[in-house]
Amino acid sequence: MKTFTLPNTTLESSNIILGLMRIADLSDDEIRELVRTAKDEGVNYFDHADVYGGVLHGSERRFGEALGLTPAERDSMIIQSKVGIREGSFDFSKEHILSSVDESLAALRTDFLDVLLLHRPDTLVEPDEVAAAFDTLLAAGKVRNFGVSNHTPGQIELLKRSVNQPLVVNQVQLSITHAPLIAFGVASNMAALDQSIDRDNGILDYCRLNDITLQAWSPFQKGFFNGVFLGDRENYAGLNDAIDELAAAYGVTPTAIAVAWITRHPAQMQVVLGTTNASRVRDSAAGSDIPLTRTEWYRLFTAAGYILP
Repeated sequence: MKTFTLPNTTLESSNIILGLMRIADLSDDEIRELVRTAKDEGVNYFDHADVYGGVLHGSERRFGEALGLTPAERDSMIIQSKVGIREGSFDFSKEHILSSVDESLAALRTDFLDVLLLHRPDTLVEPDEVAAAFDTLLAAGKVRNFGVSNHTPGQIELLKRSVNQPLVVNQVQLSITHAPLIAFGVASNMAALDQSIDRDNGILDYCRLNDITLQAWSPFQKGFFNGVFLGDRENYAGLNDAIDELAAAYGVTPTAIAVAWITRHPAQMQVVLGTTNASRVRDSAAGSDIPLTRTEWYRLFTAAGYILP
C-alpha cells in the first residue's frame, strides 16, 4: 500500500480510503470484517459524512457501535467526516457546522476528527461564519484538519479569504470514464470539441499548485450514479478489453487497474472506495501502487472515449 504525508498536515495516509456510506444496514461483525480487511491491506483512512446511512449520522453511529475503538485503535486510523447537506438545502452556517460535528463525534464515539470536509458548495455561504466554526473546532481539539468536497477553485479561494487553516483536501467525482477534470486539459483550446470545455475552472491544476489533495469518489462509476464501467461490454467493450489485458499482465483484478489509473497520476490522488465487500477492498488495494506506464495510462484514457488531439 502506497502511503504519503498528506500535504499541510502531519497525517501519514494510505492512498486508498474506505468510504463508509453504505454500512448502516450491516451487522457489527460485517462492519468489523470490512474495516479489518481494509486495515490488513494497509488502508488507514476512513471516510464518513453526517448524511450517510438513511438517517442523520446513521453510518457514523453504526461504525462507532460496531468498533468501539480503543485509544490505540483510534490513533491508528485517520477518520474524516463531512458536513453541510441538509434536507432540501445546504448549510455552512457556524451553528450547523458546530452542532453537526458534535453529533458526528458522539455517533463515532471519538473525541476528534482528523479531517472535516464541507460536503457540497453552499451558495449562501458566509466565509466568516465558516472561519469562526473552524477556529472553534480547532481550539477545542474536535477537528485537526479541514477541507472541502466538490468545490471549484473559486469557491475555495472565497473560503480562504476568511479561513485561517489550510484546506487540505477536495473530494471530487473521478473515474476513468468520468474524468472531465483531467480530460479537458488534455484537449484544451480545441474548438468544437466537447472534451475541451472546462467544467470546474481548472480544479486539477489548482489543487496541485496549492497542495490540496484530491480524493476520488465513485472511482468505478460510468457517470453520476448510473452504474459501473467494469464489465460493461455494451458501452465500454474496448476499455474492458484494455483493463483485462493489463490486469493479466500485472497479476491483479480489473478493479485494481481501475484504481491504478487514478493513483498513477502525479497529483497523488486518493481513491475513496464505497464498497461493503471485503474482497473488493482487497482487489482495490492491489492497485495502490501499480506503476502503469504512460502508454498504458493513455491507452485506458482513450479506450474510455477521450481524445488525444
